[in-house]
Amino acid sequence: MQLKNLILIICTILSFFIVFAVNAVMVVIPTIATEFHMSNIIQNWVSMIFYVVVAVLSVPAGQISGKYGLKKVTILSIILFLIISVANIFVTSSEQFLACRFVLGVSLAFINVTSMAMVVSAFNPEERGKALGIIITGVYIGLSLSPVLGGVLNYQLGWRSVVLFGVPFMAVILILLLTKVDEEWITFKNVSIDYKGSIVYGIGMAILIYGFTILNEPLGMLLTASGIIFLVIFGWIELKQPHPVFDIKFFKNHKFLSANFASLCAYLATFAVTTILNYHLQYIKGFDSQISGIILLVAPLCQVVLAPIAGRLSDRYVPQVLAAIGMGLGTVSLVLFSFLGEGTSLEFLVGAMIIYGIGFGLFSPPNTNVIMGSVPPKDTSVASAAVATMRTVGQAMSLGILTLVFAFVMGNVPIVEQYYPLLISSSQITCVICVVLCIASVFASLVGIKSKKRNLKDK
Repeated sequence: MQLKNLILIICTILSFFIVFAVNAVMVVIPTIATEFHMSNIIQNWVSMIFYVVVAVLSVPAGQISGKYGLKKVTILSIILFLIISVANIFVTSSEQFLACRFVLGVSLAFINVTSMAMVVSAFNPEERGKALGIIITGVYIGLSLSPVLGGVLNYQLGWRSVVLFGVPFMAVILILLLTKVDEEWITFKNVSIDYKGSIVYGIGMAILIYGFTILNEPLGMLLTASGIIFLVIFGWIELKQPHPVFDIKFFKNHKFLSANFASLCAYLATFAVTTILNYHLQYIKGFDSQISGIILLVAPLCQVVLAPIAGRLSDRYVPQVLAAIGMGLGTVSLVLFSFLGEGTSLEFLVGAMIIYGIGFGLFSPPNTNVIMGSVPPKDTSVASAAVATMRTVGQAMSLGILTLVFAFVMGNVPIVEQYYPLLISSSQITCVICVVLCIASVFASLVGIKSKKRNLKDK
């Protein structure tokens, strides 16, 4: 087997388990919340803490992996994944569970960056869209199977079986990397790590996201404003660094800028949908985790089918147009989700999920191809870090929007039957907010078309 094909298989499997580690646990959160007596706000943090950590580390992960080698960093990250997954089954409190999720986020933050960068480094530009389509298919397969596998495992064996599910597969990937892959892909060998920029970025991103989730309190406003200030300082530091952890000058490239902004808006708009639908199915409709997981399979299945097709199309046609059409369909689905209520039929819900799945499946591969193709080959790890950062920041803040709406509408309460009307109202309000963000993503996708010729020439 050619090395590039082996790398593609390895990274596609890694992409699957990055998603599985988050989404499978998301489906079983009601079970975990019952065991550890979690409130509605803490339940959201089971997923959000992971995304905050990944958002904070994704930018420095690009420089670190480029300096020490993509393969080496991936191996160390997989080892950490294996250790923390085993440790997670022995937790006895919500605090311990959240601590394990924190460490898991550290592991997967690096895998998130290195897997994409390895694929881009292994394939020629004319094959890149197809390869990215396949690796993103791994993401969508993870999105598809996570609810089902997580729901079934939780129903039959308990939530700890969900945490352990990825261990044997990741162990096999570790062995393959150690024995079959000789390439290291060091792109920043003589570059010093930008510790100052990394620390300022990490502090700014962490307090921005956390402050955003408690924006209904004075402390939340203070932290959000402070986070923005830290990120502005980070940008100022990076402009003066000879080897910045993230080259702000990339954003002068309009194609790179617009595609990243489109990605950020897309994840801000869509990621909370899975949590909303999961809560709706398990709390409002009364389905168990197993049935809920099967129903949640609908949208990701559509994404699995469309991702490789969209990837190939993005090599032949203007990818920004494909991305804009995808988010246009996403907007329609979110409008439909905003009408979810106690009497909403399952047929209506499934129809909206199909539109949602088709839309996002059509958006992600072309948009990723635009980002990865708008930088020189030596900067693929940085571009990969940008992809990971926009995705995880969007995901974290999407859950932050839901958490913030919960705080305003419901307060910090357990999700029990007397609060179900407030849960429905919170979900509807969140979907309306997300419609606006979806529309912003459509326009951002289209903006980058104007810079297409200039950026290709620069390359």
